[in-house]
Amino acid sequence: MGETQVTSHEGRSTADPSPIAAGAAPETAPAPTTPPASGKTGRLPARLRSLRMPRRPRLWFEILLIAVSYWLYSLVRNAVPEQKAQALRNADWIWSAEKSLGLAFEETVNHAVNSVTWLIVSMNYYYATLHFVVTIGVLVWLFRRHPGRYAATRLVLFATTAVALLGYYLYPLAPPRLMNGANFIDTVLLHETWGSMASGNFKNMSNQYAAMPSMHIGWSLWCGLTIFALASAPWARILGLLYPTLTLVVIVATANHFWLDAVGGMACLAFGYAVSRVWYGSLPHRLPKWVPDRRGRLTGLRAARLPRPASEPDPQREPDPETAGSRRP
Repeated sequence: MGETQVTSHEGRSTADPSPIAAGAAPETAPAPTTPPASGKTGRLPARLRSLRMPRRPRLWFEILLIAVSYWLYSLVRNAVPEQKAQALRNADWIWSAEKSLGLAFEETVNHAVNSVTWLIVSMNYYYATLHFVVTIGVLVWLFRRHPGRYAATRLVLFATTAVALLGYYLYPLAPPRLMNGANFIDTVLLHETWGSMASGNFKNMSNQYAAMPSMHIGWSLWCGLTIFALASAPWARILGLLYPTLTLVVIVATANHFWLDAVGGMACLAFGYAVSRVWYGSLPHRLPKWVPDRRGRLTGLRAARLPRPASEPDPQREPDPETAGSRRP
């Protein structure tokens, strides 16, 4: 379907390659929508194989899924018992381990950035808002511009967040600003800004001892790698890499995390990519950009400004009477 196009030249009919088959870039060509075949995959039930195929996301379902998933995440995270004594002991151990490595720089960064009021206030708001705004923005971009890769990339994010909940339960950890005997500054309380769900009026609404792993790093690195892998503009790819880097500076400067919490977030993200790779048989950025809808047509042809397949005429274009009779049925 769409592999040849018949044109008329001086009464002769010739078959030319379709624009889709010959002129489309590899990234936007309709790649196979099934995972790589294997002996086990071939024996899977048809329904399971269907679930593993990239498909066009549905807006209403995605909004509902993300809303319910975040509600469950917050519910489970805050339901984890606040093991304050163990969390403080773990924080002391982390701090001692970093000192033994010669990499206990969080307190120095915290005090240095706090001395510049406008900078630390900006970081407080960065910590409170961009964590959600950028993540949702990347999901929307994927939904509109990379529908074939959306589900696999979303699965990475969901699996990353799910395994983080296990970390909160097994390893309660106090953030640096809550450590006993340390000299860290809670920048949100000091500057009276809205920057942490575990400070001020929000401290009773969130588990304060769920600092390991850092999902600020897990989510920001997911955003950065996704943008770097799929964006075409060089400036966008650079910003993609800068975003998790700046986020690391922010979580340390505001005394909300140790840098080792960031390592935990990276490990969770690696797990998320592994889950997506096993389920879809490929990393998200290697899946087809466009996928057929329920009527078998590629999604996003107009958005990508690709030529329409010969077998799918443009309804807004009048048929050419000279060539209409030369097309084969």
